[in-house]
Amino acid sequence: MGLVSELPLITLLFAALVALFAGFVKGTVGFGMPLIMISGLATMLPAEVALAGLIVPTLVTNGYQAFRHGLVAAWQAVGQFRVFLISLLAFLALSAQLVTALSQSLLFIIIGVPVVAFCLLQLSGWQPKLRPANRVRDESLIGGLAGVSGGISGIWGPPTIAYLTAIDTPKSEQMRVQGVIYGLGAVVLFFAHIKSGVLNAATIPLSVSMLPPSLAGMVLGGLVHDRMPQATFKRVTLIVLTVAGLNLIRKGLLG
Repeated sequence: MGLVSELPLITLLFAALVALFAGFVKGTVGFGMPLIMISGLATMLPAEVALAGLIVPTLVTNGYQAFRHGLVAAWQAVGQFRVFLISLLAFLALSAQLVTALSQSLLFIIIGVPVVAFCLLQLSGWQPKLRPANRVRDESLIGGLAGVSGGISGIWGPPTIAYLTAIDTPKSEQMRVQGVIYGLGAVVLFFAHIKSGVLNAATIPLSVSMLPPSLAGMVLGGLVHDRMPQATFKRVTLIVLTVAGLNLIRKGLLG
């Protein structure tokens, strides 16, 4: 059973509650699970163990989210955001090998500050205008940033959501696209961290044990999402993203 059999019961219960809440947030707005899980689990577990703990739940829940509306819709999302995906996956695979060598603090701050600034501007009424003619450039740059963040920290949601919100993606499509982007990223992350050693015989059972509460939370969150109007969904997404960005800054400053 690896680490599962060695951890105190209170630690396992706390980890399960973190996974349940992370799943609920993901089911409601489509993202946030890795960020919540890495933040919560790292309060009681080493950072690399916390990272390992989120990988299996992230992989499975993103698959569920991507294919909730069928295979055809998921494949259309792949084609529509193929440039973003290629950039994300390439940089994620490369940067994952640096996880044991680089300090994450500066990366958290670099990602957190612009995400918070973007969200606060959006909440105040500012609407960014990304020109369709620059879409390849924009997706390449933002996808690359998301990939570097994901490979090192397991978190690639904030840059992704910032981009999808900036181009005003409809609610149902945004949930599906997030699932596809995060799902493919999670597959790469899974194998990249088997290679890096973060996922191993000791940590995989812990990651698997986080799956049931994560799925339960996601189902509950999905019920809330289905009843949420588009305008409310966008506002809630921005609020959650702001909190996520502030937490990244906190982690960068305080460790």
